[in-house]
Amino acid sequence: MPAATLNKPDELVFLPLGGAGEIGMNLNLYGYGGKWLMVDLGISFPDETMPGVEIIMADPSFAAERKADLVGLMITHAHEDHIGAISHLWPRLGCPIYATPFTASVLRLKLAETGLLHSVKIVEQPLGSRFNIGPFDIELISLTHSIPEPNALVIRTAAGTVLHTGDWKFDPNPLVGQTSDFAALTRLGEEGVDALIGDSTNALRAGEAGSEADVRESLIELVGRYDNRVAIACFASNVARLQSAAAAGAAHGRQVALVGRSLWRMEQAARENGYLDGTAAFITDEEAAELPRDKVLLICTGSQGEPRSALTRIAGNDHQNISLDAGDTVIFSSRVIPGNERPIGRLQNQLAKMGVKVVTDDEHFVHVSGHPARDELSRMYQMVRPKVALPVHGEARHLIAHAQLAEDCQVPQTVIIENGEMVRLAPGPAKVIDQVETGRLGLDGKNLVQLDGGAFKMRLRMTFNGSAVATIVLDRRGKVLALPQITVHGLIGEDAEDTMSLTKAVEKAINGMPAGAKMEDEAVRETTRLAIRRMLSNSLGKKPVTEVHVVRV
Repeated sequence: MPAATLNKPDELVFLPLGGAGEIGMNLNLYGYGGKWLMVDLGISFPDETMPGVEIIMADPSFAAERKADLVGLMITHAHEDHIGAISHLWPRLGCPIYATPFTASVLRLKLAETGLLHSVKIVEQPLGSRFNIGPFDIELISLTHSIPEPNALVIRTAAGTVLHTGDWKFDPNPLVGQTSDFAALTRLGEEGVDALIGDSTNALRAGEAGSEADVRESLIELVGRYDNRVAIACFASNVARLQSAAAAGAAHGRQVALVGRSLWRMEQAARENGYLDGTAAFITDEEAAELPRDKVLLICTGSQGEPRSALTRIAGNDHQNISLDAGDTVIFSSRVIPGNERPIGRLQNQLAKMGVKVVTDDEHFVHVSGHPARDELSRMYQMVRPKVALPVHGEARHLIAHAQLAEDCQVPQTVIIENGEMVRLAPGPAKVIDQVETGRLGLDGKNLVQLDGGAFKMRLRMTFNGSAVATIVLDRRGKVLALPQITVHGLIGEDAEDTMSLTKAVEKAINGMPAGAKMEDEAVRETTRLAIRRMLSNSLGKKPVTEVHVVRV
């Protein structure tokens, strides 16, 4: 479809390539005046249907094909589902990146690990600032979240004005960073907003998300209950939670160690920007290993059961310095991200079998969400009063609940979309005007692969149906010179009888071919393939991926 059809100069359009109809993997585009502005570029994590894949991200091909008109990438905050794909995808985009100081610090540390630090232009913008990126007039409005410096974006064009909330909540006492700028939101509502594109994660949850200050008090009390080694698993990016854990350790005479590389990266970025002033230096896991078990508090990565995380390695007795024993305690000061239920359950059960006490938010108040519940969403709509509500950052039921709440708040129009649907936001009523192709990329070892591509689909077929390899030796007239050699992976064992049955079936099928067909390698390959698949389908109900080698002598 011609680019002019997709991006009319006098229309302000919104196009999510990731993050609409799902939680995570955010990649948003705004189009106006023949130019495109990207907002966030994040990752998500695979499930058991994606063997070998470490992380997944939205395919940026639509933006990459228009990189000459891509004026910038604006980052709302430093969570992985908003910045995690930059190191992998920026070379395809090549645009400058705009971020506030803490987010820029985190991004620099990540880019340094991949050798891109000196290639990417990062433009730091102060909190609350207003600036231009191409034809887009951007204003940052400070909100609160579970990480420092979350920003809502006011995106102004001659066609209309949008509030892109990013991830947020209204925390009256976030402990780290500024409180939400209600004055700016109220002023924006008085100015007039064409569309609010907003966080839907907790749209089904009544009340408010809760305050980090309350979690700190609870953690201090809870840590005091235990005598042996205590570990707290939390999101590395929650700097306020790190500070609260440090306070809990200090209150009970424990030194506090960071266990996990991402924790140290966040700690460095936080100290660079003054967010851990007054908090004592953390110790390393090597230093923690030398202390009495009742004199240390561990802060660990792995609250989501990530395979390579510190806590997962500790639970598997695979950590070089830290171990947990019966009588120790692990506090999961986090929520379960949808899709991570199985790995988290597996990790917690593994700890329980070791005799470690596991404490979650089901047993004790150890976590508050970083996303707005229904009362906070209502308050946002009361201040901003947009003409259109467009829910994102949620699965289908979250988006529907968010849209219904917006209607209850007297928002004139709501639009629910999925990735790839382009919405004209202004002028006029919001409307889906186009559909573009979307996809997902997965980090498979060192390579990015198309998750809907042929190679990965083949891997899935092999995972669920097994594979078979056959070698057929014929003379030039098609006579079988040796028994077919067949190897089957993932379906049958090494039983000679099973293999011989397959061998005889293949030999019979080849001998039954017309003489002329035996002279054609492709015909022999297809006959062999069908014979193997037919027999295994009849006996096992499986049709393996089958490869046949024909050798002529």
